[in-house]
Amino acid sequence: MAAVSAREVTVSITRDPADATELAAVAAVTFPLACPPSSAPADIAAFIDSTLSAQRFADYLAADDREVLIARDDSTAIVGYSLVVYARPRDPDVLSVVTEPATEISKMYVLPDRHGGGVSAALMAAALDLAAGHGSALAWLGVNQENVRAQRFYRKMGFDIAGTKTFRVGNRTEHDYVMTRRLL
Repeated sequence: MAAVSAREVTVSITRDPADATELAAVAAVTFPLACPPSSAPADIAAFIDSTLSAQRFADYLAADDREVLIARDDSTAIVGYSLVVYARPRDPDVLSVVTEPATEISKMYVLPDRHGGGVSAALMAAALDLAAGHGSALAWLGVNQENVRAQRFYRKMGFDIAGTKTFRVGNRTEHDYVMTRRLL
């Protein structure tokens, strides 16, 4: 795919279980950056352990209803990833605003030293291409209401706020916006 920033980045789908450990390491660095400052470190750690572990990434890589996109730099290190989910949303708050064939951009994270270099845009373009190729008319994602930086990026990529939902991080309930973008 496209090269971005001063250092070349390649975005591709992976199903390789050998990538699970590196994906989990990237997630452990990047997920806390998306959390509100009031989030307890123990809650963030619990979420990472339950949802972003190497075993969970191995499960995501093997699942038929999702694709894991990775961005690798010229040293072949993973510098970002996205999880694209083709399954119908189960959350009633999401279902109230996502009523047509849709794909979820479940995760979209890039290492902090690569922010602003085009890696996120390359990952998002690839994720949207996958969603459209899967026949989805809409892409959707959840973003914490306090994560203004991510919201700004998603707006730049054509997403708009369509509703709200809650999201559990450890023992804490977070409040997210549901953002959508038409594909067709």
